[in-house]
Amino acid sequence: MTRILLTGKTGQVGYELERSLQGLGEIIALDRSQMDLANLDQVRDVIRQIKPNLIINPAAYTAVDKAESEPDLAMRINGEAPGVMAEEAKKLGAAMIHYSTDYVFDGTKTTPYLETDPTCPINVYGVTKLAGEQAIQAAGIPHLILRTSWVYGMRGNNFLCTILRLAQEREELRIVADQHGAPTWCRTIADTTAHIVALAKGAQDAQEWWQERSGIYHLTAQGQTTWFEFTQAILENAAIAKKSVLIPITTQEYPLPAKRPTYSILSCERLMNTFCGLPEWENALRLCQN
Repeated sequence: MTRILLTGKTGQVGYELERSLQGLGEIIALDRSQMDLANLDQVRDVIRQIKPNLIINPAAYTAVDKAESEPDLAMRINGEAPGVMAEEAKKLGAAMIHYSTDYVFDGTKTTPYLETDPTCPINVYGVTKLAGEQAIQAAGIPHLILRTSWVYGMRGNNFLCTILRLAQEREELRIVADQHGAPTWCRTIADTTAHIVALAKGAQDAQEWWQERSGIYHLTAQGQTTWFEFTQAILENAAIAKKSVLIPITTQEYPLPAKRPTYSILSCERLMNTFCGLPEWENALRLCQN
């Protein structure tokens, strides 16, 4: 039976993964108290103790603005820890699935980013996530790096939950309308991952399967929108009696410590041609809110 080590089980994606992966192996799901990615020695010890066949790592330092003032901690969790996991996976002959971000790009393109496009992060978070990608690739293990964007769900700290709360507290909401992306439901990420794991599990020759498919893939909802239009859609779906007035603003009108890419649409053709289809962002949002 496949032994799957899942990190960050209380996070948005980790929570959904623990449920989506059921039946695909022995799932050993850990939270930060059991495996803290900031403690690299603990990361090594836990992997050596569990001896997984597959490591799935959604755990990350995701506080994009806070990372600007905590670059060393963000780098340890997002950059160094995945490298340690990959090194340990190599010793065990294990594979790894890791999640990365649209923020590895600078957002200057006007057409969807391909996996082969040059990376150029413009904030600390993006720099650290790119370092994690590179560390896994350098280890030379069977791996999938799944880049996603604008992740949301009905629990935890994310844009959807924040908007639903603020819409009942404030008369008006000023929302950025000049950044373009693809909001992606955490359950879409989890279910797609589970589908991929099932394909690998069902392969006649698992080693060959991983060898042929290892690499970077983009995994986001299809279509594109802005934070302002995303907010409109959230409030249309929500059963809220009194809703805030929405006011579109520019990025310049809402300065944050970390710079954001203006355009971060990821082309998911490679993933869809290799593994499975992906939903339109509006449909996924409706499912999430219902």
